[in-house]
Amino acid sequence: MADQVRVTSIDALEHFRSRLIVFLGKGRRSIDEAADEVRRTRNWLANDQRMHWEAEVKKRRKRLEQAEAELMSARLSEFVDAPTVQQMQVRKCKRAVEEAEEKLRNVKKWSQNFDSMAEPLIKKLESVRFYLDQELPRGVTYLSHQQRTLESYAETQMPIDGASSVATTTDLAGSSGQSDQPAAES
Repeated sequence: MADQVRVTSIDALEHFRSRLIVFLGKGRRSIDEAADEVRRTRNWLANDQRMHWEAEVKKRRKRLEQAEAELMSARLSEFVDAPTVQQMQVRKCKRAVEEAEEKLRNVKKWSQNFDSMAEPLIKKLESVRFYLDQELPRGVTYLSHQQRTLESYAETQMPIDGASSVATTTDLAGSSGQSDQPAAES
């Protein structure tokens, strides 16, 4: 018969149910942490990194202006024959400004693209959250109900001889007045 189940341990069912409850808690925490990390990354890109590189560009441009002014002064000075040190400093400052501008462009690009890149992953997380919040609690409830059903069934006495078709149950409430003895056959 396809509808029969062979249960060897009701305790194993209880153990599985308790581990499922632990899994639900850990799963929810993990999804919350991932969602928080996405928000922190979005804020970090849009605010912290953008402001950092904007300030860095300004600072490096000031250094470049200062290096160019020193180069101009060295060219006009009678005491400096060849302003190579100042020229190297200007080149170094130009590279630093270009690097900071490139990083600022990258941060702006990442900021613009972040939501489109993260949104599909966030939707997947939300579907897992729905499963954890809606479906698995129903499963826990179902397991509890089935465990109670199996425990109730386990308390049922089987017929003594195989020919008897009527099984008697023990009186769980103690008030039915039925005997614990098997029914007599006619």
